[in-house]
Parts: sequence; structure tokens; C-alpha cells
Amino acid sequence: MGVSSGERMFLAVALDDNARHAIAAHLGDQLGGHGLPGRPVPPENWHITLRFLGATSALQRDRVLAYLDDHLSIEPFRISFTGLGVFPREARASVLWLGTAGDVEPLESTAAVCEGAAVEAGYEPEGRPFHPHLTLSRIRPPQDLRSLVDLVEPSGVKLDVDSVTLYRSVLGSGPARYEVVDRVEL
Repeated sequence: MGVSSGERMFLAVALDDNARHAIAAHLGDQLGGHGLPGRPVPPENWHITLRFLGATSALQRDRVLAYLDDHLSIEPFRISFTGLGVFPREARASVLWLGTAGDVEPLESTAAVCEGAAVEAGYEPEGRPFHPHLTLSRIRPPQDLRSLVDLVEPSGVKLDVDSVTLYRSVLGSGPARYEVVDRVEL
């Protein structure tokens, strides 16, 4: 399947099945059987976004991947997942996420290379600083999640990061599906 102009793409760290299952089990234990508020992201869609690209042509895709091939010289590393956090603030949360710890410096360096790839391919520079997280739920309208954030203990789940994945968002009925377009090894 070719990439047509306008497909929504992003660069991310993919979760392996072990991390995905461990996080889901931890959240299930910590929440005592209660679900996440809002519109939860299906576990099969969990990832750590390094750079959202948006509408992407075949040429832009190829330029991003070529840049990553040439500039991604970071050694594989390990991160761990911590507790819950929210955007923009706990009293009026619209996004619930799981934080990261461990080797965050290589994760930030990987995101910086992804930013360079995006700019080189013609995207506008990202206006916000990189904040590594795993989105768990989107909440509309915003809710006060102070008690939930305080309730969940850090998971300690580990993830070995050895590649950057280019995903395509497939929109339609139900939640978005994310398809792997390509993977660049560290």
C-alpha cells in the first residue's frame, strides 16, 4: 500500500507486548477494576510519540526516513514507566498519561533527531518542548483528576528502546488505528 499525499503520520517508540500487558495489568490492579476516565486509548495503540508529522506525502516520508537513517546514531537504551500525569493540569485534565523515567536523556536525543528529520522534510518546527509520555485517555469535557493521579503508584514497567517507528493513522469509525509504515533501528 503506497503513501498518498495527506496521510497522517507520526514518529514514535513502539511498545512491545510484554510492556503493554504489564502496564495494562498494573493499571487494572491500581484502579481496582474501575476503568480509565474519558475515552481510553486501546492498549494496541499505546506508544510514546517522538514527533507528530500530520499530513505526509511520499516524498516527505522518504526524506524523514533518509534523515533518520543518516542521523540516528543513538545506542539502544531502556526506559521505565512511572505514575500518572495529565495535560494541561490535574484540576482540569483533558489528557491522562503515564510518565517515563530511566534513560530519558537518550529518549530526548532520539526525539531531537526526529525533530530534525521533520524540519528537513519541510514541517514547521515543533513549538512545544518534548515531554515523553504514554497517552492513556482523552477526556472531553475536562475533569478534575487529582485523586486519580494520586491513587496510582508508579508501575516500574521497563521497555528496551531499539528503534523509531513511523506510523500511519487510519481514521474511521471507532478509535484510530495505527499502522507501521517503517522502522529505523538505533
